[in-house]
Amino acid sequence: MDHIYNFSAGPAVLPRPVLQQAQQEMLDWHGSGISVMEMSHRGKEFTSIIEELEHDLRELAGIPANYKILFLQGGASSQFAMAPMNLLRGKKNADYVITGQWSHKAAQEAKRYCTINIAASSEEANFTYVPKQETWRIDKNTAYLHYTTNETIGGVEFHWTPEFPEDNQIPLVADMSSDILSRPLDVSQYGLIYAGAQKNLGPAGLVLVIIREDLAGKPLPGTPALFDYQIQIDNHSMYNTPPTYAIYITGLVIKWIKQQGGLSAIEHINTRKAALLYDTIDHSDFYQCPVAIPDRSRMNIPFTLKNPELDAIFLSQAEANGLVQLKGHRSVGGMRASLYNAMPIEGVVRLVEFMKEFASKHD
Repeated sequence: MDHIYNFSAGPAVLPRPVLQQAQQEMLDWHGSGISVMEMSHRGKEFTSIIEELEHDLRELAGIPANYKILFLQGGASSQFAMAPMNLLRGKKNADYVITGQWSHKAAQEAKRYCTINIAASSEEANFTYVPKQETWRIDKNTAYLHYTTNETIGGVEFHWTPEFPEDNQIPLVADMSSDILSRPLDVSQYGLIYAGAQKNLGPAGLVLVIIREDLAGKPLPGTPALFDYQIQIDNHSMYNTPPTYAIYITGLVIKWIKQQGGLSAIEHINTRKAALLYDTIDHSDFYQCPVAIPDRSRMNIPFTLKNPELDAIFLSQAEANGLVQLKGHRSVGGMRASLYNAMPIEGVVRLVEFMKEFASKHD
């Protein structure tokens, strides 16, 4: 077998050139004589790594100067609490759009700190679509509106950004864990963006936070210092020891994306990959995707077999063909192929070839 293609939803595939560079630099980073894992987070070597990452990220995503970038611990789930702790700013309510398990979990956590208004939900259809914005019921006194741009488990993705009237300046909060940097991004439309790294940015242990600077500085009374955005900003993400090696790898990933041609080029590649798999599913009565066509994710593609009794055989034979981590989430079942930035198109080609062959033998 010449190559293993990893379709895991996260921790997920990383670009091979990034892994190769990390391998080369494992014992001696740039002549320092030590590994990045051994560096002081306040030393000049690591300071240069994190500063270069921020510079490259601002350039790649066009992040305005009035937005602060933080590299924190705790994964995206930590932000389920940090967002209300910091963004309520004297208000009692927050709005949430529920399109899957992760946005549901975010809302449940926020209930600890405020009253939650469910502005919209697709739960009645098993989270298989994105509710149109004209159906949303937004609380006029809300502190912010939160949504998840891509639901990793259910494979539902927003292909548009919510918009508000000019006289309604509600901060928009987005969990972008599984589709961040998969396409161009207008950061200025958001008050807060956060993303766990282990899907499209780097290894587990890091969460990226991008916050408009005027939204920080008024946390709830009793907010732990570690969870105060302003304290993290003032300390340049180093109030405590940050996840240094994850930050280093993420820096390499950002450079790799730039080398691919930036976010527009990555979007083109991701669109081609997803189209290959969806076309295979849609042109066969052997496979089905439950998600409404306009809201299908390009990052996480769930699908089922006509006969569920074949699931175990499908997974076993797929693994024998170098196609791993295709089992669907336990709450959904079936299969799920995650096609993050680092998944090469060759992996998708091999997957669809296998799917066609498997269907021809078992239909």
